[in-house]
Order: sequence, then structure tokens, then C-alpha cells
Amino acid sequence: MRDLKHLIYFENLLQQANNDLVQDACKDGRLALAWNCSYIPEVLLDTDNCFGVRLRAPNCTNPDMATYYMTNRSCPYSKSILERAFEGGYNFISALIGQECCTTMNRMEQYFEYCELIPNDKFFCTYLDMPLRKTEWHAGYYRRQIEQKIIQPLEKVYGVDFSEEKLRKAVEQFNEVCRIITEMNAMRMADNPVITGYEFHVIQLCTLTCPKDLILPYLRETLQELRERKPDPKPWYRARILIAGSEIDDPEFTKMLEMAGGMVVADRYCFGSMPGREEIPLEEGKDVLQSIADYYMWRNQCPRAMGPENIIARKKYIFDLAEKYRADGIIVENMKFCEYWGYERAQDGMWFYEGYELPRSIPVCQIEKDYTSAASGQLRTRFQAFIESLEIKKIQAQQ
Repeated sequence: MRDLKHLIYFENLLQQANNDLVQDACKDGRLALAWNCSYIPEVLLDTDNCFGVRLRAPNCTNPDMATYYMTNRSCPYSKSILERAFEGGYNFISALIGQECCTTMNRMEQYFEYCELIPNDKFFCTYLDMPLRKTEWHAGYYRRQIEQKIIQPLEKVYGVDFSEEKLRKAVEQFNEVCRIITEMNAMRMADNPVITGYEFHVIQLCTLTCPKDLILPYLRETLQELRERKPDPKPWYRARILIAGSEIDDPEFTKMLEMAGGMVVADRYCFGSMPGREEIPLEEGKDVLQSIADYYMWRNQCPRAMGPENIIARKKYIFDLAEKYRADGIIVENMKFCEYWGYERAQDGMWFYEGYELPRSIPVCQIEKDYTSAASGQLRTRFQAFIESLEIKKIQAQQ
């Protein structure tokens, strides 16, 4: 297939947090609001003169300073973010919207304040306390957290306008991004897709790390290009793969898998589009803030949500995605020392292999990885072996 016109530009945007579009927005006096969890209502951070930037630490290879503060048995994603903060990589941000879901991540966020890492007198960190269950009472608690931990501090410190009009405008912009990503996602259902998993991963990351109004013209043009793109005469992949897991913000992970012959058709991980890139419905008679709160409360698939109903629902959600995108196998990943996804990975591996509480079993491969791709040789071997096993299963099924 012909290369996408803006792919190299998208890749360059992902080389650092303070990319060209972020710099352009900051020059216009806009507020960069950092965030790092799918429980954070992303759309709120794009309200008024603000824009959200999901924190990444691209090309971080050795978080020595962060390890001193957080020990060598802490989540490597959190340590890499803290290391990049010590290096001055986030000096452009005006606030950090954090959460209390993960203790390690929460500790990393606190060091931003304790060590005074951001040279901005108005800079502050705030932490949402996410509920562990999904009930009407917990939904009300989540809304109150949004009001107290996001809206009120930003109104007080920076005078951000969270009026109904501004919120509605932010939702409309967010929904346009979602429509574009959803249409690109649908292209991966085809037998011979016009978009690769790597290309989709790069584009999806750009929607999380760039001001949406500035990235949207490139997204619109790329979508039209994909509509007109001609696929290769024959499918290039050997197996269709769904990836589930924690923070996979390195497109090289996807590229490595696809070089082994696995087409990534669905991305159910923290930086992925499932869930998180569905439109926010605005219902008549319900204020916009309530619609936003309901969207992030009820659609979230984070393994932090406890209770058998949530655990079973997460497995069925992944199974339904695998059925919808016709995945031959599932790779379940977790970051080293991640307790939530460590347990979830082990549980998913057994449930999908045995078909427990599911219509059937699905081949599954479990991966535990570092934040960087330092062990790329081992990963490549695992990917190749999994792809070969899926091919063998296909041959045996045809006999």
C-alpha cells in the first residue's frame, strides 16, 4: 500500500511530549493539562482555553533518578514519567490531573509537587478518587469528584470557563475525533484492511497527546486518504490479533508484532481506542457534565473495578471485540509490577483458554513487559511462536 501522507509527521509528534502542536498551542497562551489514566474525563481537559496531553515518556531508556525515589520494583511506566519530569520534559504543563487508582502512579504524581518539578508558580496536581464499584451512588460520587478535583481548582487558579456552552463545544470536538477513529477502526474488520495496526496505533496516540483542534485537520485528511486507499492484492498478515492490557504507548510494540505476521485488529489497552473513542451522547434534559460523568463511569473497563459483575463483564467485552473483529487470538499484556493488570492478565489467560463464562475458548498469549522495548528480542520470539501456533490451529481446523 502507498504510505500515508502524514504518517511521518504523526510519528514525529510522538517523539516528545512537548511536540510541535503542543508548542503552537502554548504560544497562543493556552493551558496544557497533563493526565495519565482512562478514568480522567479527557473531554473536560479540552474545555475553554485548555487542552489535554496524556503523559508519555518516549525514548526513556534508564529511569535511574526515578528509581532512587520509587524503588526498582515500581511500575516502569510511572518511573519513566517521573524521570522525564526530572529531565524537564513536561515544563510546559499548567496542571497535572491525576488519580488515586494506582498507588505507584499516585506517588509519581505527588513527586511533581514535592520536588517542584514544574517551573510554574500556578502549577498544581489534583487527584480523583475513583470508585471501586459501578452503582448509581458511585456514579454520583464520581461526578462530585470531577467537580471538586478538576472543575473547581481550574476555575479558581486559571479562571477556566466550564459553562454549559463551553462543555458542549468540547464534547462536539471530542465526538468528531471519535467518529474519525471509529471509522478507521471499522476498516480493520475487512479481510484485507487499508490500514495497519501500527498506523492506527500512531494516529490514536496523536489524538491523546496533541490539542484536538490542531490535530483534527490532519485526521480528516488522513481519513479521506484511507477511504480512497487501495489495499495490497493479497492480505499481508498471517493471523488477526486483539491486544488487551495496560499502558502500551510505544507503536514499536505493535510494529514488532505485525512484522511477525500478526495484524492488530483491536486495541483494548489503556492508550487504545476501546473503550474511549465512542461518542458521548448528549441527552435532552440531562446537563452536559452529567453526560460526561456517565460516559466515563459506565464505559470504563479498567481492572480496578471490583465485584464479580465487573470482572465477568470485562472478559465478555474483550470476547465480543474478538468476535466482532474476527481475531484469531488474543495477546494480554501487563507492565511489570502492575498489580491490577498482573492479576487481570493471569485471569484473562485462564478464562479465554478455558472458555469460562464465555461461548467458546480463544487462543491467548500472556506478555509481561517493561515500559521500554529493551527486551525486543524476547518479545519478537514470543510473537513469532504465537503466530505460528495460530496458523497450525487453522490448518488443523481445515483437515
